Amino acid sequence: MSVCEKALVGGRRYWAWIGALLAVILVGVLFYLRQLHVGLGITGLSRDVTWGLYIAQFTFLVGVAASAVVVVLPYYLHDYHAFAKITILGELLAMSAVVMSLLFIFVDMGQPERALNVILYPTPTSIMFWDMISLGGYLVLNAVIAGLTLGAERRGVAPPRWLRPIVVLSIPWAVSIHTVTAFLYSGLPGRHLWLTALLAPRFLASAFASGPALLILLAMIVRRLASFDPGREAIQKLSVIVTYTMVVNVFFVLMEVFTVFYSGIPEPMAHFEFLFVGLEGHAPLVPWMWASMALAVISLVLLLTPRYRTDERTLAAACGMVFASVWIDKGLGLIVGGFVPSPLGDVTRYVPTLPEISITLAIWAVGVLLVTLLCKIALAVRGEPAGA
Repeated sequence: MSVCEKALVGGRRYWAWIGALLAVILVGVLFYLRQLHVGLGITGLSRDVTWGLYIAQFTFLVGVAASAVVVVLPYYLHDYHAFAKITILGELLAMSAVVMSLLFIFVDMGQPERALNVILYPTPTSIMFWDMISLGGYLVLNAVIAGLTLGAERRGVAPPRWLRPIVVLSIPWAVSIHTVTAFLYSGLPGRHLWLTALLAPRFLASAFASGPALLILLAMIVRRLASFDPGREAIQKLSVIVTYTMVVNVFFVLMEVFTVFYSGIPEPMAHFEFLFVGLEGHAPLVPWMWASMALAVISLVLLLTPRYRTDERTLAAACGMVFASVWIDKGLGLIVGGFVPSPLGDVTRYVPTLPEISITLAIWAVGVLLVTLLCKIALAVRGEPAGA
């Protein structure tokens, strides 16, 4: 039996999980076919709010993909062997996150075949062109690194020496994919929420908090279901990274709030008012944003207290809070908050529709399915019990 065929072997629980994911994907595909026929009119998007739930997920997931660098750099460049087992999980998670990011771009386009225009008619002055290069290149780099590493382990030999320069290249490339994503927003002069030089550092700080938090949760799940132990030291080191990058992320957010309200300029203030207190009677995101802030504060209390951080149950809860907090703030908060109010001061209501939510869940299911299958293959290569 080949290694890839190991992904097709499992017990009843395994196939029930795969079946549930495929069911969610099927529902999303049916809604997407309807969207492809009717257009984006079946979503909650409008003339004033042209990006919504899809692009919010794209922005968040690019950060998850970029965060793999926090395990790749210590392991490959500094020979930190505690990350030996968890690094492959980080690379597989990064690959799945990039695929999901590209799918969200795909479904956000009214005519998806036009995505080929970026390749057929390249425009180096366009940030979208560089975003495609950075995401596509990062996916290839992670696939090559993971594939060659697992292949060498299967044969019982060392990875080829020429792989190291590729690993080194992947580190700045990881930073570049989220930096370019930030430039997509901060380069739009009519959107005051995004028009800040702090956006790219804020993106990276939030990515290096939410991505490792998700990786910790993935490591705990794999350890429980597949008898694959990445090591307590690796998880604890990652928890320290999550702690201090989350501190930096919250600090950056507070800097933005202080600058906007201390300057007293009405246009930038209006975006924050819409997000946190509502504007002209419209307050759809207010509960979400305050929930994000509450989750950030509670998670920091847990993570900054060694007694709580070293307890893995509490750590798992804190990581879940970090993930949820950044997902809200960096997702709908950042995207919808950047469009409302419009440059003309109009406040437009945006609420994701059922088709929009279903397609979003389907793409997340694709990502989870990829992680499941890739982890199954990786564990088979390493000779670990793959669970049921």
